Amino acid sequence: MRLWPASLGPASLGTVLALLLALCGQRGEAAVYVVSQDGGALTEVDGAVERAPVSVGAGPAGLAAGPDGTLYLTHPDRSTITVVAPDEARVLRNLAFAGQPFGIAVSGDGAKLFVGDWQGGRLVRIDAATGAAEAELAVGPEPAGLVRDGAGRIYVAERGGDAVAVVDGATMTRLARVPVGRAPFALGLSADGSRLYVGNVRTNDLTAIDTALLTAVATRPAGRSPYGVAVHGDRILVTNQESATVSVLDLDLTVTATIPVGRYPEGIAVEGARAYVANWFSDDVSVIDLAQMRAVARRKVPGGPRALVARPAFARGTAR
Repeated sequence: MRLWPASLGPASLGTVLALLLALCGQRGEAAVYVVSQDGGALTEVDGAVERAPVSVGAGPAGLAAGPDGTLYLTHPDRSTITVVAPDEARVLRNLAFAGQPFGIAVSGDGAKLFVGDWQGGRLVRIDAATGAAEAELAVGPEPAGLVRDGAGRIYVAERGGDAVAVVDGATMTRLARVPVGRAPFALGLSADGSRLYVGNVRTNDLTAIDTALLTAVATRPAGRSPYGVAVHGDRILVTNQESATVSVLDLDLTVTATIPVGRYPEGIAVEGARAYVANWFSDDVSVIDLAQMRAVARRKVPGGPRALVARPAFARGTAR
């Protein structure tokens, strides 16, 4: 059975599919976004064409992407979660949160949000459409970074407790509490989910957690104030606030490269062969070529960029 006209060769099939996806509003590219805390904005930073930032209100801090491309931003000082359809450059809704929302993760089906209450020391599961709280669990003080794995477990960096809480997202019960270094903030999960990497701000090191055993298996020096963690294949990328660099570590947690970036780097995200680093004090994003292992560009963004997220491919134009 022929799937295209006889006059249209198979080599042209990709062009036809791209046209069909564009007509349906699904262009297929992934995208990277950054939130600017001082500027109250959300900006796409990896496109060939620079888009105007989306105004999201004062003080956004945390950022997560749903499976359909919808973005969720936490505002700790406003007790609000902002829901954004970035391709439409508009805020869809604001969800009230009874507490100080900071770290955030999205369920696999996009129906639930997991939110860390910075002031209240809680993990709260809420309805992504209405913001209604469904369940909560006490965790350590100052829950910072949140990561969800493929099994539906939520990992919570307890910055004030020097540990990582492991929570079953479906039952909202604690599975484990894993001691790490001092002031853990950012978390990065390996592609296969077997390792969780934890940046410990006050001990300047990185802890690897075996997610099957739920124990720490190694802690090694990373850089000065490691505040962001991303995993790319067999490399772990760590932003170092106080030295304006990104450390690159191998799976043995040995530093193999150090890449200069902007001032006070925080969040980091990887998309394709590039990493993107939010430079809080430079008001820009460094773009790192992972083949060359060096920064190749800087993108200016509104003031105080802190968190980034890579949105999945084939999601653009579908967020509602």
